[in-house]
Amino acid sequence: MSAAPLRLGLAGLGTVGTGVVKIVQSHADLIAARAGRPVAITAVSARSRGKNRGADLSAYAWEDDPVALATRPDVDVFVEVMGGHEGAAKDATEAALSAGKDVVTANKALLAHHGQALALAAEQAGRTIRFEAAVAGGIPVIKALTEGLAGNAMKRVMGVMNGTCNYILTRMQNAGLPYETVFEEARQLGYLEADPNLDVGGIDAGHKLSLLAAIAFGTKVSFDAVELEGIGSVSIDDINLAADMGYRIKLLGVAQMTGRGLEQRMTPCLVPADSPLGQLQGGTNMVVLEGDSVGQIVLRGPGAGEGPTASAVMGDVIDLARGFRLPCFGQPAATLATPVAAATSAPAPWYLRMTLVDKPGALAKIATCLGEAGVSIDQMRQYGHKGVHAPVLIVTHKATRDDLDHAIARFAATGVLVGAPVALRIEEV
Repeated sequence: MSAAPLRLGLAGLGTVGTGVVKIVQSHADLIAARAGRPVAITAVSARSRGKNRGADLSAYAWEDDPVALATRPDVDVFVEVMGGHEGAAKDATEAALSAGKDVVTANKALLAHHGQALALAAEQAGRTIRFEAAVAGGIPVIKALTEGLAGNAMKRVMGVMNGTCNYILTRMQNAGLPYETVFEEARQLGYLEADPNLDVGGIDAGHKLSLLAAIAFGTKVSFDAVELEGIGSVSIDDINLAADMGYRIKLLGVAQMTGRGLEQRMTPCLVPADSPLGQLQGGTNMVVLEGDSVGQIVLRGPGAGEGPTASAVMGDVIDLARGFRLPCFGQPAATLATPVAAATSAPAPWYLRMTLVDKPGALAKIATCLGEAGVSIDQMRQYGHKGVHAPVLIVTHKATRDDLDHAIARFAATGVLVGAPVALRIEEV
């Protein structure tokens, strides 16, 4: 007698949800062979019932309310690909767990804001939440951390985790276009979230980094402690100047546990142009994992899109069909430590771009401010005078952010600074 099918309730029929439907329908025999039992969708839910999604949904029951879908008796696994960290997604996920269903989700915002509470609820119900699709699209980074690298004490997690930002930055460089032009291009191509700040402000990538940090370092998710800085202040001048010095600018996430606490930052950084991160083009994501035994592992792949994200959803579904369950963040939620948030203290070289009043002694005043704050200069150049203003580029030797901030605070009193300087960390990768 063949095993009973694993029955899915699918909430959300946008790009990812439609991708899940297509995989379940087109790879039914392959999935059954690998999972040891069939996987079938029994019911679906979405905002609009009549919309043409390019997939046959006629065999599935329809629920207007995702909470009703999550509690149906003919659903074993609730698949949540609606998005949003409050409202329907949260309510339906909680209802599914209370009803004894496992949950597979692509919703990084939901877990970044409510991950600890949901993980506890899942464990109390004897269920689990799987979320491979929530981080780095098709890249199996959650499985790498929770399974393949589970014997390592993790040292650092780092990566480019928002394909839209990487597209914008690489497009600016390759085409020589300003940020505003490429931002609008990305919007017209449909690459940006409805709220573009989720992408270009670093919030979406910060959500992902906070989830990886929780798994890597055995801590409760602490998204509020992620230092966030978006790419809006990065100009085509920055792109070109970085390239001249052998660097690329990336929105880079870094998390590491130090003696002072958990450092988490998602900020624009310069990375060596010849490094794996520096060579990353377009909407591709890359995650770098560093463990005490394994050393450095680099995972690269598509960070979004119908096929890659649905692929990650189905990886989780097939694990559940096999009867394989792990705690949400790789260890029981009650054992996760409350992290102490720590600002990044490790010294690094810094890239500084500023505009000065073009008059004698202006550059000397800036150099004095840096010296008095304990920041030494590695390279300094003036370029392309713009009327009475002189653009200036400075690359420092290694310095802490605190020392740099003290120097920048002193700049204002010199009377020679026009506007705010741009400061970007040069990251050793």
